[in-house]
Amino acid sequence: MNKAPIKRQSIIPRMDGIMRDIDKLRTLAHLPETQFCAIDADSFDLAKLRLREALEGVLNIGAHLISRVEGGRPTEYKDIARKLGELGFVERAFAERALIPMAGYRNRLTHFYAEITPAEMYQIIHTRLDDFTTFLSAIKSVLEHPERLNLAVE
Repeated sequence: MNKAPIKRQSIIPRMDGIMRDIDKLRTLAHLPETQFCAIDADSFDLAKLRLREALEGVLNIGAHLISRVEGGRPTEYKDIARKLGELGFVERAFAERALIPMAGYRNRLTHFYAEITPAEMYQIIHTRLDDFTTFLSAIKSVLEHPERLNLAVE
């Protein structure tokens, strides 16, 4: 038995926020690496902030969705990512390949931010932003067809 329907008003604003963050990160990705990594540039700091906010959005959406399934009580961020795949909200392979590492990186951005280098962040914004697009597409599909997961949307 499902606990409660998915609340569209809890999901859509977060999806919009993720899209705004990713748009800003894509703009930063157009900068030359030397400019992005310059000591006096704000690009690196802005990228860390936007990436952390986008990751928080992904994990907040995930926690909301999982809470709508009986027994869906993740205890840590990597559990949210794993359960999204196990429960069919996203493809299991995508959860393993992208979401679980995203959850780990959220912790790195939050707790070990001083260890992150501009070159590392530059590489991420050039190689991993499409993972957010894949995630958002999967969530859009859930909102459009919740019945395939035995859920409802309000």
